[in-house]
Amino acid sequence: MATQMTRPEGEEPTIGRLVHDASKDISSLISKEIQLAKSELKVSVRAGGLSIGLFAAAGFVAVLAIIMLSVAIAYLINWNGDGLDLHWAFLIVFAFYLLVAGLLAFLGVKKIKQVKAPERAIEQGKEIPRALKGQA
Repeated sequence: MATQMTRPEGEEPTIGRLVHDASKDISSLISKEIQLAKSELKVSVRAGGLSIGLFAAAGFVAVLAIIMLSVAIAYLINWNGDGLDLHWAFLIVFAFYLLVAGLLAFLGVKKIKQVKAPERAIEQGKEIPRALKGQA
């Protein structure tokens, strides 16, 4: 609820008073925006926390499935004793996963080298104080 200031009829506000009112209004606006962002984030964090938990559970089950698949592949390579010895079969599966891990790490290093600072956002952020001072 806004309250209006009373002043005598015909008296004009001073520049100092206008600057004070403007800074108070900007401060109030920023405060209200922060409150709005906090309330929106609370709802998002709850939903996000639950979804992260579900993704973590799915990832854990997927890891268990990969372990079981690895054992099954090793026994397939062994083929009931008619194929390679069991220790060689497990070593082959291990080497395959090591190769996949190395390939993923290589791709990760290539992608991380492409990460750069948000240059346009930084430049715009530097312009905000000038714009507030009226030097746009």
